[in-house]
Amino acid sequence: MRKSVALMAFIIMFVNLAMAQNTISGKVFDKVTKEPLVGVTVLVPNTQIGITTNANGSFELTNEQTFDSIEVRYIGYQTQQLKVEQEKSLIIGLASTTTNMNEVVVTASRDAQSRADVPMAISKISSTTINDTKATLITELINKVSGVAMLNLNNEQHGMSIRQPMGTSAYYLYMEDGIPLRPMGVFNHNALIEMNIFAISNIEVVKGPASSLYGPEAVGGAINFITQKPTALTTAKVGIQLDNYGYKRIQYGAGGMMNKKLGFYVGGFYAKQEHGWMTYSDYNKNSVNARLDYDLTKKTKLILAGAYQDYYSQTGGSVDSIAFYGRQYVSTTDFTYRKVKALRTRLSVEHVWNEVNRTTLHLFYRANTIGQNPSYGIRWVTGKTTAAGEINDNSLTSKGFILQHAADIKLLRTKLIGGISLDYSPTTYNSYQIDLDAILRADKKSVEQYTINKERPDIMLADYEANLINSAAYLQAEIKPIKRLTITLGSRYDNMTFDYKNNLDTSSGKKSYEQFSPKIGATYKITNNAGIYVNYAQGFSPPGLTSVFRKKPNTYPAEFYYNLEPAQFTNYEAGAWVSLFKNKLDLDITFYQMLGRNELLSIRQPDNSMDYQSAGKTMHQGIEYGATFRPSSQWMIRFSGTNAMHRFDEFVLSTKSTDAVKDVNGKIMPSAPSWIANSEVVYKPKFIKGFRIGAEWQYMSAWYQDQVNAVMYGDKGVFGASGISVLNCRTGYQWKGIEVFVNVMNVTDELYAFNATRGNTTTSRTTYTPAPPRTFVFGVQYSFISKK
Repeated sequence: MRKSVALMAFIIMFVNLAMAQNTISGKVFDKVTKEPLVGVTVLVPNTQIGITTNANGSFELTNEQTFDSIEVRYIGYQTQQLKVEQEKSLIIGLASTTTNMNEVVVTASRDAQSRADVPMAISKISSTTINDTKATLITELINKVSGVAMLNLNNEQHGMSIRQPMGTSAYYLYMEDGIPLRPMGVFNHNALIEMNIFAISNIEVVKGPASSLYGPEAVGGAINFITQKPTALTTAKVGIQLDNYGYKRIQYGAGGMMNKKLGFYVGGFYAKQEHGWMTYSDYNKNSVNARLDYDLTKKTKLILAGAYQDYYSQTGGSVDSIAFYGRQYVSTTDFTYRKVKALRTRLSVEHVWNEVNRTTLHLFYRANTIGQNPSYGIRWVTGKTTAAGEINDNSLTSKGFILQHAADIKLLRTKLIGGISLDYSPTTYNSYQIDLDAILRADKKSVEQYTINKERPDIMLADYEANLINSAAYLQAEIKPIKRLTITLGSRYDNMTFDYKNNLDTSSGKKSYEQFSPKIGATYKITNNAGIYVNYAQGFSPPGLTSVFRKKPNTYPAEFYYNLEPAQFTNYEAGAWVSLFKNKLDLDITFYQMLGRNELLSIRQPDNSMDYQSAGKTMHQGIEYGATFRPSSQWMIRFSGTNAMHRFDEFVLSTKSTDAVKDVNGKIMPSAPSWIANSEVVYKPKFIKGFRIGAEWQYMSAWYQDQVNAVMYGDKGVFGASGISVLNCRTGYQWKGIEVFVNVMNVTDELYAFNATRGNTTTSRTTYTPAPPRTFVFGVQYSFISKK
């Protein structure tokens, strides 16, 4: 009997305790992208009671005492305090932080960390900025970063400038989720054609060498496009975007959780342009990204992701001064083109061993083909009625892996990140000549129209096969000897080896390049809202395969190209940042000097062709700075800029006694504006919920067109500024799930060129790549978001 009474008392006590439990559950996600946020802290205010969200952004908080509010905290996002009702599930969207230095970045160390702990110049383009910009081209986003200029060469073709002159330099690394878009040695300055702008969650831009983590080509900088993850809630969106010059785009995206373990996201667009502002500029592009995330266990996640791009464009190319200043946007060709097909897939395994150890394995595959009849390949000598062009094709496949482990050694206040990678990429390239007829203008100093006379597959300009093997090992340590100081030590060993068969001279063989790239940096937080940093890094880039094997029209014998040395760069920088007036004003500044050796440059020749020449010594130095002011939640005012000098310290052009110009030592490099700036004002009035309007100013000062510093491009733009000075305006309104927007690009219809170059001779003529006239972009988008 006593046992029965005791058992009954225990049951009653257990039921009472269970009934006294108060439970709150919910999901936490990014307010803009709807991606789940992992590791968010959910607390009962003024207590030590709390929990963190799981891989799906979900949480369940239980407490014996009744509570009517919770606090939600996550680094890089604004803290929220919410009133709650017991037993109800919450849907919580967190807005990203308004303070730039509190952002979370992954590119600086291949692992998540606070921007304030990074001893290097790195900027993040947030999901909010991407959403508000409603960009047609990636250039519209990248140009918002201080110290960066991305050139719009039309139809998504582009050039880049990050601590380098503007142009088509091979000294940048483009990545998608930390994996290079292309293997080392097969750089293409138009590689971002292979990106899907409608699948980007955010973008991180590293300025200066990042070779200690990412290897060669990450010299001027690296750009990492972070793609959209599966959404915490079921979402779908579809929209159209078009402009007054024949551009049309339909875009779509959908994501969600299929069950508690499996999530998906699919997003892409189809774009088409016909009868644009420049003749022979039609193009179309089909772009799609897809991703599956599966939680195999509580500690192991599998990610299967893929991207496919199918692009074709007519390439009108540049125009002469008569056409440019007469606003005659007439192509000199009607036969040039570029076509690209690119497939990327990856399988990633992310495993958390315990609180201080985690491992990531990426297995990836690429398949790329580029075929083109390039306008830049046309070779013409002044006064001649004939010319030559080319048709080329480049194909590659890649298989590889990146294995990384991160460990927190709490006793030593150190985080170690180490990894190895291997990339096997067979590639082929062939190019043959086409004979052209040239219809000259009356002065016979420029060409009005080229036509094809005959294709000449019997005259090969390049024909090679190569099997590239890129292998690397890297290690980085982040040490916190005291609370406010972080010291970063990094190093990486790279080896690029390829065996080749060059069908032009029937040669074959094997060649290797190897390099050890160190880095040391430190950041010190003076207060929670201010800090300074210093950084020393080395970078290198071996010559691309086309620079080695392609037949050159001028200058050096074949042996010169076979023996090209890797370009070497040494970078010194120091910077500071501060957040003032309760995080309403953010200021940052960076001073840098980057010294180059054997920098490989593509130089325009007298016949308009390009040849590779190696500059002995170069210097790149400057100041990068940014200011963001948010006087209230309605206003955002931003200014970013860089003042820089890019100089030849030692560059011999010719050793011939008959040549007038022997070297350009001490000359400013061409296409190198001394000042690049971007400023923006955005207003989101509270009294019109969902409305926004903004204005943006893009500026690049005058630059030298040639290496001898004889001719500058310095046309006047808006506000009377010389070089490129353009005003853009954007506005939009969202009501529930419907959003309409209008962007006006080049509001004042300025005449300007993103590229204006010429050779060094007195008979050389400038070629211009004209920028679009005033363009009106219209769009409407519908978004669906489930309630839970």
